[in-house]
Order: sequence, then structure tokens, then C-alpha cells
Amino acid sequence: MGKGASLFYWFLKWVALGPLLRVVFRPQVEGSQHVPEEGAAILASNHLSYADWLFMPLTLARRVTFVAKAEYFTTPGIKGWFQKQFFSGAGQVPIDRTSASAAEGALSSAKRILGEGDLFGIYPEGTRSHDGKLYRGKTGVARLALETGVPVIPVAVVGTDVVAPPGKTFGTFTRPVVRFGKPLDFSRYAGMENDRYILRSITDEIMYEIMRLSGQEYVDMYAGRAKEESKRLEAEAKALAAGQAESITPSDGDEQTKKAS
Repeated sequence: MGKGASLFYWFLKWVALGPLLRVVFRPQVEGSQHVPEEGAAILASNHLSYADWLFMPLTLARRVTFVAKAEYFTTPGIKGWFQKQFFSGAGQVPIDRTSASAAEGALSSAKRILGEGDLFGIYPEGTRSHDGKLYRGKTGVARLALETGVPVIPVAVVGTDVVAPPGKTFGTFTRPVVRFGKPLDFSRYAGMENDRYILRSITDEIMYEIMRLSGQEYVDMYAGRAKEESKRLEAEAKALAAGQAESITPSDGDEQTKKAS
């Protein structure tokens, strides 16, 4: 990451945005001593709101970097330039598009960040929870841990879905809580990054620790699939309600019969 983007990150964190968030929301932090003062580590967090990536790094003195869609950095024009500057300054880097897929590209970007001895933030669920529950983690976090050999620190961010609920820009006021768990060491599985059963076992262990820290109900289903299922059931319920309403609404023929009688 360039020097300019790095300076902008610290400007946002300590001058422009960070102080405002601290004063208004007064986020609470627990277990920050589990995050090393130097050296690489993976911060694996639950994902309740788009505000998560603002509050979690705010509670640490060190920089936390996430990967973001490449489109945030390649949009043309003035708007694209400001968008690129903001996301770069907010501690996000684009997915490496030289890879065959977005998942491999994200992994490549993450390995570069960790290779520089920095903290890398990741949401194993892959997308925000639509209902506040904790969903099944994707195994990319396990592969990253094994390929880099760095510890995984489970993180729970609580209350951000109240501050910024899914589908809304703003919600209601609350004090978000960020909890950091003890580092998880998976060196015992070194060299087994291609074993899908090992990857699933590691991922489930990470998700269990996140669940324990957050107090969320766990659902053994991917969040993306759960969202689709929720939308499907909602659409069916609306269609059913509309059908029932139509069945009890008098037709023109019924009205004429009533008038004649």
C-alpha cells in the first residue's frame, strides 16, 4: 500500500473519523491484549453490519487491513477517484484479479498483507448476517492460516446491527462491543491445507470461538443461502396473503347480486 494511502488511514482513524465515532458511540473493547503488538495475525470476525469494519479497527492501536471488491478501486472519474482514496485510506485493498477466481484473489491479497507482518481482517461467513444469527464459515480462513502459519484471533462485534441494521444506513444508538479471543494456533495441521476435512474442522473451531464470544445463535448453513431462503419464504408469504385477500374481496358479480336482492 502506498505511503499516501497509509497516511490517509491514520488521518481517518485519529483525526477525521475515529474521534467522532469514539465520542458518539463510545465503543467498548474486551480482550485487546490478545492481539499482538507486532507481527502478522488473522482477525476472524462475525459480520452483523457494514459498520463492523469501522468499529473493530477503531479499538486497536495497530492497522487492520481487509480485502474489498476490485470495483471499489477501478471506477472511473472523480467519483471513482474519491472512492478509491476512501477505501484505501480506510484500510481496504482490492482483491488480486490476476487469480482465477475472486476467492483465490482474496487469498492472494491476504497472504501479501500477512507476509508484510500486518493484521488481516476477515469475515468467515462471507457476507453480513441478515437476521443477527451466526452462520457457517467458509474454509478460506483455514486455508489462509495453514498457508501462512500465523495465528487466528477470533473476534465478536456486538451491537453494530443496531447502529446500522441490514438494509438501512442508520439505526438507533447503542454502544458497540468488540471482543477479542485468545489466539488459535493451527500449526499442528501444517502441510494439510489441501485436506478439506481438516479445513472444515479448523473453520468450525474458529466459528465456535466466535459464537462463544458473541453469544449469537449458530446456524449450520451458509449465510448467502440463508438469505436466499429467507427471501423465498417472504415472497411466498406475500403471495399467499395477496391470494387470501383476493379470495375474500367481493367480485363485481357478487356486488350486483347483493344489489338485486
